[in-house]
Amino acid sequence: MASGSGVQEPEEFGVTVPELRELMECRGYEAVQRIQDEHGGVHNLCRKLHTSPTDGLSGSASDLARRREVFGPNSIPPKPPKTFLQLVWEALQDVTLIILQVAALVSLGLAFYESPPDENTEANLDFFSGHDDGESEAGWIEGVAILVSVVIVVLVTAFNDYTKERQFRGLQNRIEHEHKFSVIRGGEVMQIPVSDIVTGDICQCKYGDLLPADGIVIQSNDLKVDESSLTGESDHVKKGEDHDPMLLSGTHVMEGSGKMVVAAVGVNSQAGIIFTLLGAAKEEAPKPKAVPKKSDFCLSSEPVAGEGDANIPNDTTPHEDEREAPKKSSEDSNPHKEKSVLQAKLTKLAIQIGYAGSTIAAFTVVILMIRFAITTFVVNENTWKAEHTQMLVKFLIIGVTVLVVAVPEGLPLAVTLALAYSVKKMMKDNNLVRHLDACETMGNATAICSDKTGTLTTNRMTVVQCFICNMDYKTIPKYASIPPEVASIIVDAISINSAYTSRIMEPDNPGELPKQVGNKTECALLGFVLELGKDYQKVRDVMPEEKLHKVYTFNSVRKSMSTVIRLPNKGFRIFTKGASEIVLQKCSFIFGAGGQLERFSPADADRMTKSVIEPMACNGLRTIGIAYKDFILGEPNWDDESSIVANLTAICIVGIEDPVRSEVPEAIKQCQRAGITVRMVTGDNINTARSISQKCGIIRPQDDFLVLEGKEFNARIRDASGEVR
Repeated sequence: MASGSGVQEPEEFGVTVPELRELMECRGYEAVQRIQDEHGGVHNLCRKLHTSPTDGLSGSASDLARRREVFGPNSIPPKPPKTFLQLVWEALQDVTLIILQVAALVSLGLAFYESPPDENTEANLDFFSGHDDGESEAGWIEGVAILVSVVIVVLVTAFNDYTKERQFRGLQNRIEHEHKFSVIRGGEVMQIPVSDIVTGDICQCKYGDLLPADGIVIQSNDLKVDESSLTGESDHVKKGEDHDPMLLSGTHVMEGSGKMVVAAVGVNSQAGIIFTLLGAAKEEAPKPKAVPKKSDFCLSSEPVAGEGDANIPNDTTPHEDEREAPKKSSEDSNPHKEKSVLQAKLTKLAIQIGYAGSTIAAFTVVILMIRFAITTFVVNENTWKAEHTQMLVKFLIIGVTVLVVAVPEGLPLAVTLALAYSVKKMMKDNNLVRHLDACETMGNATAICSDKTGTLTTNRMTVVQCFICNMDYKTIPKYASIPPEVASIIVDAISINSAYTSRIMEPDNPGELPKQVGNKTECALLGFVLELGKDYQKVRDVMPEEKLHKVYTFNSVRKSMSTVIRLPNKGFRIFTKGASEIVLQKCSFIFGAGGQLERFSPADADRMTKSVIEPMACNGLRTIGIAYKDFILGEPNWDDESSIVANLTAICIVGIEDPVRSEVPEAIKQCQRAGITVRMVTGDNINTARSISQKCGIIRPQDDFLVLEGKEFNARIRDASGEVR
C-alpha cells in the first residue's frame, strides 16, 4: 500500500536499515531465497516499506521527510573544501619557490651581518668585491625583493585555486538539482532529482541508466546490468524477480528495462559502504537514541551523458569517481599538486638553472679565495689575521648573489599569472577549467572525433517524412488517409515498442515546443503518433509495461528494439523498430498499396533502400524502419532471437530530422584553422553521416575526404586474427 497521510513512527516500518543493508549484500538465488524467507517476497517487502509496486509512494512531504530521517538521504555534504591557508601551504611546496626562499633568507642574513672595521680589510674588500658603502647598506633590498616575489606567486596561485574550487562546487550543486531520475509516486511517473530519492521509491530503469540507489527488482524485461564498477567482472549480469533481483547503485543498465523498489540510499548502499571504507565519506559515530538518526553521508560521481540516458549527478551515485577513488585518496594525502606538462618543464628548467648557478657561484667563491690568498700571503707576505674572516664572508655573499641572480624567480610568477588569466578568459566562454594540466593537454590535440546526435545536432528530433503502403509522404499524412488496419498497427507498434519512460509533455510556458522526455528518437516517433491524431498513452494504459511478455532492448549490436505482447485471442505479436536497412533485411512481407499484404524479397529491400532510404538519408534524415509479426501456433523459444525477429512484415519507414546546432559550423572552422582535424563518428546511415558532416563543414565537396563504414574501417585496422595492427 502506498503510504498515506500523517507522520509515521519508525516502528511502523517493518524493516530496519541494518536489515536492508545486510539484505543487499546477498546475490543470486541466495537473495531470492532470503527475500522470500525473511520478508515473504518482494511485494510483502514493499508493504513493510509502506509503498506500492504499481503506485509507488504517496509523495507527501511528511512521509518523504520521515523516510529521510529513518533510512537516510540519498546524498550527504561533500568533503569540506580546502581552506585558503591550506592552498597557500600547497603553493609553497614548489621546488623553485623553496630555492628562492632559502636564497632570500641567506641573502638577508648576510646583508645584516656586520664585522669589526679594519682599514686594510676594507681596502682589500674594495679591491676584491668592488662594493661601495651604498651597496652594502642596501644589501637587504635584494633579499626582500625575492621574498615579495615569492609571496605574490603563492597568493596568486592560492587565490586562483580557491576561486576555481568555489566555482566548481557551485556548478556541482547546480548539476545535482538539474539531473533527474524516473520514479512512480501517487500512481504517476515523474522525474525527480536523484538526491530526492528515498527508501521505498519505485524507480523505472531502462537501457543506459546509471542506478542512483540500491534496489530490488519487482518487474524485469530482459534486464542486464554492468556491475564492473563494483565487482570488476566485465560480463553483464542478468537481473529478474526469480534470479538475482539485487540492483546496486553505480551500476549501468546495459539491456532491458524494469522497475525496482529502493532498499538502500546514500551511505547505506553498497557503493556508499565502499566509499566510506575508501575514506571518501566520513561517518559520524552513531548516538544511542531510541529513534534512528539519518546518516550524514554522501556519494560523489561525475555525470554520464547520453541520448535519453539518465545522467547521475555529483552527489549521489559513484561512476567515474568510484573507480578513481583510490587514486584520489592518494592524491589528497599528498600535498604536492600534480603539475601540468608546461609547469613540469619550467620547474625542471628552473632547477637546472639553479644547479648551473650554484656551480658558477661555487667557482666564483673558490677563485676569489685563491686570488685573495695569493695576493695577501704570497705577494704582500702578510700573516693571517682575524679580520681576514670578514673577507671570506664577503666572498660568500658574492657567491650567494650570483646564485640568487641565476635562479629565475620571475618564472613561476609568469606561468601562474598566464594560467590564471587563461582560466578567467575561458570562464567567459562558459568553460570551467578545474585542472590546468588537462586544459594544457587539450591544447596539444591534433584530432577531434565527435559524435553526431546531441553534439553536432540539437537532439530535438521530429518525423518529417514517411513511406507507408507504397506511398512516399513528404509531410505527415492524415490518419484517415492510411488504410485503417495499417494505421492501427503503426500506432500500437510505436506506443508499445518504446521505453515507457519516453514521452511527450506539455511545455512549461505557452508558445513553447512540447518537452521531449527520455530517448529523443522514441520521442520523435511518439510525436508522429500525436501528429496522426492519436494518443499513445491510451495504448499504454491498455498494455502497461507489466504485461509486456518479452523485450529485446536496443543496443549497438542489434541496432533495433523488439517487444512481444500476448494477443487477446491466443498467440503473440512482436513489434520491431530500428535502423531501416537492418529491419528491411529481416522482412519477408510488406503492406503495399491499399494496405494489401505483399511478398518482400531481398531484391525488393535493395530497391527500397535506393529509392526510399538513400534519398531521405541524403537529406540528412535518420531513417527508422517499423515492422511486426504474429505468432499463432504456440509459444516459441524466445531465447532464439534470430528466428524470432525474422520473416517480419514491414509497416513503414520514417525519416527523422535532427537539425545541426547553429554554432557548430563556425566552431569546426576554428578547429580547422588551428590545425585540428575534426572527424564525425556515428551509428547512423553513411548517407546521413555524409549529409550532416557537409552541413557542419567537416567535409567539403571540393576537398579530398574519406567516408568509411564501420566494417570497412575495422577491416583496414585489424589483421586476420582481429588484433589492431
